[in-house]
Amino acid sequence: MPSKPDFHQTIDPAILYFGTPVVIISTENEDGTYNLAPMSSAWWLHDRCILGLGKNAQTWSNLIRTGQCVLNLPTEDMVSYVNLLAKTTGVEDIAPRKAVMGYTFVKDKFKKSGLHPVESCMIRPPRILECPIQMEAVLVTSHDLKGDLAEEQRTASAIEVKIIQVHAKQSVQLAGQINKIDPDKWKPLIMSFQHFYGLSSRSEDSKLATIDEEMYRTVKRQSSLRSPDVSSKSAESNLLAIAALGSMTFI
Repeated sequence: MPSKPDFHQTIDPAILYFGTPVVIISTENEDGTYNLAPMSSAWWLHDRCILGLGKNAQTWSNLIRTGQCVLNLPTEDMVSYVNLLAKTTGVEDIAPRKAVMGYTFVKDKFKKSGLHPVESCMIRPPRILECPIQMEAVLVTSHDLKGDLAEEQRTASAIEVKIIQVHAKQSVQLAGQINKIDPDKWKPLIMSFQHFYGLSSRSEDSKLATIDEEMYRTVKRQSSLRSPDVSSKSAESNLLAIAALGSMTFI
């Protein structure tokens, strides 16, 4: 029997989450404690990452105020941790929209999730021990989304952060190549339309993969360097501290 024709239809989905890696962002609260927030609106280019965050979230507030965060990438077998963080907020005065969705205030997200903090090397917010890949980052700029709408409707931001140090477990590194991640070993947790997925095996050889990754390098980092001021509370002072390191950034 011939298969039924598969035609395109015009649709109007409420969300456009076609599949991106889950990121657990760690930031510092005003009182010196730390917040964790799972999200998936993130993408990378060179040493930069663009984060899509709601402006009523504690993570957004912390990142704008301190200029620092850690991007922790969980694996596909870490769903239980992410679910324990889901529908929690670090904002005590919960926005009505989030309250209707069932969000609850949680002060200690590490305790709630069972994850463990590890001191970062360059910034104040801690890394997450269980995540195989952790990226220390500083704020570069923030841009309100929905710029074509009235200001009160611009409830989300596209935030650019600069990755200043990357940590990776040996179990996900390419053998004999300390600066390369082995995509056959790295199994990120993917969110697609609010559901969790893992990656299947490699499909076909990639022509793009014949290009050495080093051809794309624009910066070189040195893992032994520490920030001259990890207590910095602004993006400007973060970037000045990094620039002072000289050899850690552009060579």
